Amino acid sequence: MRHLLSTEDLSLANAVRILDTAEEMAAVGEREVKKLPALRGRTVVNLFFEDSTRTRISFEAAAKRLSADVINFAAKGSSVSKGESLKDTAQTLAAMGADAVVIRHWASGAPHRLAATDWIDAAVINAGDGTHEHPTQALLDAFTMRRHWSQLAGTPSAGADLKGMRVAIAGDVLHSRVARSNVWLLRTLGAEVTLVAPPTLLPIGVEKWPCAVSFDLDETLAQGVDAMMMLRVQGERMNASFFPTTREYSRRWGFDDNRLRALDTLGLKDTIIMHPGPMNRGLEISSAAADSPRSTVLAQVRNGVSIRMAALYLLLSGETREQATSTAAYSKESH
Repeated sequence: MRHLLSTEDLSLANAVRILDTAEEMAAVGEREVKKLPALRGRTVVNLFFEDSTRTRISFEAAAKRLSADVINFAAKGSSVSKGESLKDTAQTLAAMGADAVVIRHWASGAPHRLAATDWIDAAVINAGDGTHEHPTQALLDAFTMRRHWSQLAGTPSAGADLKGMRVAIAGDVLHSRVARSNVWLLRTLGAEVTLVAPPTLLPIGVEKWPCAVSFDLDETLAQGVDAMMMLRVQGERMNASFFPTTREYSRRWGFDDNRLRALDTLGLKDTIIMHPGPMNRGLEISSAAADSPRSTVLAQVRNGVSIRMAALYLLLSGETREQATSTAAYSKESH
């Protein structure tokens, strides 16, 4: 791997490799000294054109635990707000010797653009681009599911996939890059995925995605799920009315206290409840569900650091990076 831009083109072998490496990184987080010298002397730039706290801090913690130098770049208050282009920003970072660029951008495709050009010779990690993809979030979700799935099976999680696991993803699919990345990755890992949303919050062409689609959350739960992921209602991206009222949305597509109790009634004692965060408590998920023993919300945050450590390590650790660079150089020469 030279970049991590999408889960759609991530092979099963590479996905499992990242998850397995993250297992090793998780062990580092349990030590008294939570640090490895693996990326000492390397520079990681967090290039964020959109507001984010959780993702940026997670990447910063991951890079620092690997002993890398970290530069945080926020578009607000920078030269970008004065009209500087992505190209100029990238070339500036290249001149500063950046080895990896973690980019979050409001425009879908911006990380791919950065990786495809010769503006900067650095590994590019997509930390969320518009409504397109968010690969490390999907990877940390899959990591969390795999640990749970393996625990139920009584087998080690290393090397395992998610074959046979039933996953429902409910909520604002239309504006969710997390949903898109999860659908592709979970199918690659062998899970059965169902999207649940009102018709107005499903993207055009969703019938071509490798998943089932439902408009009824209660019916989906009754059919049985092993992991229930609730998506945040992204009001900041909505420029129209996608549902009549927040009360109706919560009643029909939110995971409320009644649906939490229904899991026990339906005999789904091992079903976990997930949310990528930040949560709108009382809208797409109730406080009782978010704080219940079934909830993996805090585990997802913790696992996010391990996944991002794994991604940075695999992209920047000498041999892998050199092989990818030499392969790319050979490809250019042959053309």
